[in-house]
Amino acid sequence: MAAKQVSDTRVITTTPEVIFALLADPAQHPVIDGSGTVTGARPGSQRLALGSKFGMDMKMGLPYKIQNTVVEYEEGSRIAWRHFMGHRWRWQLEDLGDGTTRVTETFDWSTAKAPFVIELAKFPAKNLKGIRATLDRLEEMFPGSA
Repeated sequence: MAAKQVSDTRVITTTPEVIFALLADPAQHPVIDGSGTVTGARPGSQRLALGSKFGMDMKMGLPYKIQNTVVEYEEGSRIAWRHFMGHRWRWQLEDLGDGTTRVTETFDWSTAKAPFVIELAKFPAKNLKGIRATLDRLEEMFPGSA
């Protein structure tokens, strides 16, 4: 059985704490999103923690709103959220000890309620492209990244 996830990794020239602060603040998601689908945080979104629910304004052709729940959380190193369809967006941060961080973003649809729909719509390839563009944005935000 093929893995039901796609991911990419970059080394970014900043600390895990700085990157995690961006990820834990839904208002910053449109700033770092390279997919062009995340347009804004819904009112009332606060710093994320395990179990937090947060809403986002999205656009994929047409605008829509989505509610997410944080389902994995380790301060400074890992955060993941999912919405009603069950697939997850996961970020893992590894401090390399020299002022840089290995950043991995993953789209994981192994927990999705209808993984065949995700595959039929070709979301894994589209999302991998978005992941790479998001990591490009992080590199641009923190010059000197490799």
